[in-house]
Amino acid sequence: MAKRSRVELYEQIRKAHDREDLSIRALSRRFGVHRRAVREALAAPIPPPRRVVERPSPVLGPWKETIDGWLAEDLKVPKKQRHTARRIWQRLVDEHGVQVAEGTVRRYVAAAKGRRAIPVSDVMIPQTHPLGYESEVDFGAVSFYLSGQLTQGWMFVMRLSASGKGFHHVYANQAQEAFLDGHVRAFEHFGGVPDRVRYDNLKPAVARMLMGRTREETDRFAALRSHYLFESFYCRPGKDGAHEKGGVEGEVGRFRRRHLVPIPKVSSYAELNERCDEGDRLDDLRHIDSRRQSVGAHFAMEKPYLHELPDEPFETALSLSCRVDTRSRICVRQCFYSVPVRYAGRRIAVRLSAENVEALDGARVVARHARAVGKGVETLELDHYLETLQVKLGAFAGATALQQARTAGRFSASHDRFYELARRRLGERDGTKALVEVLLAHRVLSFEAVVAGIEGALRVGSVDPAVVMVEARRATEQRPEPAAVENLSRFDRPKPSLRAYDDLLGA
Repeated sequence: MAKRSRVELYEQIRKAHDREDLSIRALSRRFGVHRRAVREALAAPIPPPRRVVERPSPVLGPWKETIDGWLAEDLKVPKKQRHTARRIWQRLVDEHGVQVAEGTVRRYVAAAKGRRAIPVSDVMIPQTHPLGYESEVDFGAVSFYLSGQLTQGWMFVMRLSASGKGFHHVYANQAQEAFLDGHVRAFEHFGGVPDRVRYDNLKPAVARMLMGRTREETDRFAALRSHYLFESFYCRPGKDGAHEKGGVEGEVGRFRRRHLVPIPKVSSYAELNERCDEGDRLDDLRHIDSRRQSVGAHFAMEKPYLHELPDEPFETALSLSCRVDTRSRICVRQCFYSVPVRYAGRRIAVRLSAENVEALDGARVVARHARAVGKGVETLELDHYLETLQVKLGAFAGATALQQARTAGRFSASHDRFYELARRRLGERDGTKALVEVLLAHRVLSFEAVVAGIEGALRVGSVDPAVVMVEARRATEQRPEPAAVENLSRFDRPKPSLRAYDDLLGA
């Protein structure tokens, strides 16, 4: 039989007394309770609260003040190194020789923490955010497999405070270029600019912290703000200001758990950011807390309140001037990038963006690399060194640029087979020279065409670069597929005719 609650017991006692007119003694016997409980049930339908008896603690009692002191000191130290109940028990036993059970200490610590009041300064104030008024920005770490290698990137997040619509984009670092590029992409994603953006004290925006919330901002961030005409608001430094941008504070973790689990396996940052874009689209369907409207529906209401975008986006790339060293490299942010050897020893212009490094000769881009991460990392293009390798043929086999080309797939297995056959047929020097001539063909023909030319030459057992070129051009001049011809038929025109002139001459 199920155990009766006190409320149910009181109900049955009151009904029996009203309907059967039983005495208190009879009710006590029927329901197996004391006469005092019967009187309490007849006096009120709701049982009175149980009295908690304060039991004496003869062993722990003298040490409760010590425990309270340790718990109070814990409030001033980092959370990860505060006392646990077990550690308090160990200290009582080891340092003070108290013979007390661990369970007794655990119960007291739990009760002491339950009595602790939240400081008035830590009480959160519910907020109502006007449409289009404010957004919040943060960076957070995210892990993924890039070409099979576990990599850590940095996710830029901007979140509109009113609707909760967010923008997420992963960069290789937290450099200022990524910070500025994230703003430009976010504003374009939203289709407008809020009145104010809330930040913590990110180095790409803040050059120096002054009194209160005053900050000395970097020139480029001030230029971005001037371009889009929004205001900036800075939270208090450290954990004291974390709640001031609470909307975005946990957004990186939420987005990671929802859209990047299991850990993504991608071949490029572009592929990873396509997944982030898809995650943003899915998030438009979610509901925040108890809101009836979805994020997307709420954003549709907020978008008209955003300021219009300027006619031209802000240029986030940083213009630099770098000297090319004797290895035909430029050094940008402690990383090295190759440029064509004809620029060795010269100073050239460099454009540094969030994702790319471009070397320029006037307005012409002569080298473009994906931005590297780390210190002393080399990103070298084999094509940049071919003129020198024509002279220094012995340096080809051990060239770092060759190893990187193999890893990236720009030096294929077909190239390796041609190189091996050429060295066997022509010797080390002349075989390498033949391969370098083939690699120069990539400048005028597509990668696929040159590979097809190499395969054609190998089929006939030739290592002559001229044969490779003939086969490569033949591959590019092959007739297109019938479907392609049909698609291009609308551009056909009749052949020109001189019949009208013949008629004039015959007249």
